Amino acid sequence: WKPLMGALDAREKSIQGDIDEAKRQRDEAEALIAEYREQLADGRRQAQALVAESREAAEELRRDLEAKAREESRVILANARREIEREREDTIAANYAETLFELAGRHEGVEAFGSGVDAVATLMEDPRVREFLVTPRVSAGDKKAALGRALEGVVPPMLLRFLQVVVDKGRQRLLPVIATAYQAMLERHLGRRHMEVAVARPLSSAAEADLAAKLSAATGATVIPHVKVRPGILGGIVIREGDTVYDGSVKRQLDAMRRRLMAAELQP
Repeated sequence: WKPLMGALDAREKSIQGDIDEAKRQRDEAEALIAEYREQLADGRRQAQALVAESREAAEELRRDLEAKAREESRVILANARREIEREREDTIAANYAETLFELAGRHEGVEAFGSGVDAVATLMEDPRVREFLVTPRVSAGDKKAALGRALEGVVPPMLLRFLQVVVDKGRQRLLPVIATAYQAMLERHLGRRHMEVAVARPLSSAAEADLAAKLSAATGATVIPHVKVRPGILGGIVIREGDTVYDGSVKRQLDAMRRRLMAAELQP
């Protein structure tokens, strides 16, 4: 029996060892599964946190974009209103200037009125004078009386009366604009044209006088050039009158030559 019992004991120990090993492996598997589930749950939590952060970032971006859009709209609207108001004031000033020009033609003359208008515009360059004429704290009567004391005997009587009417209408803030419009009419009436002239190097007095003479001969008017030095044009001349530009600069000629060369190289 001893050999048989020994074999059975060995077999029992072997089976018990297998059972213990299986239990250990099962425990390890369960631990691995639990760890995997924890990692999976952690991954989900991180993903949810990222989604929440992304949503918050997107919401913050949306709020920022909306705020910027509102601000841009406000700026555009404010600029549009200022531009409309400026155009309206320019139109009003032009109408006043036309009325003044007609009035000048019937009285002391357009040039005499022009000198007076310039004097008034120069006065309004003084911030104290401008504030006095514009502020609502001073009555129109006081403003007209002050104009009378300052300008009587200095400007034509009808011009002084015109200025006082402008104060009555509450348009004294537009006096510099009216003066500018009047001077433009006077320049046209006298056949004078002002042109901005850009050159690469400073001109001598003789060269500037020669330029004025040539421009006057070419246009049939008395041209008053306002010369500015712009080295960037390299050479030649650029003339601007209002919105019209005559570009005879070396830079423009070189640019045109470069475009022609590039076009020729691209041809098959």
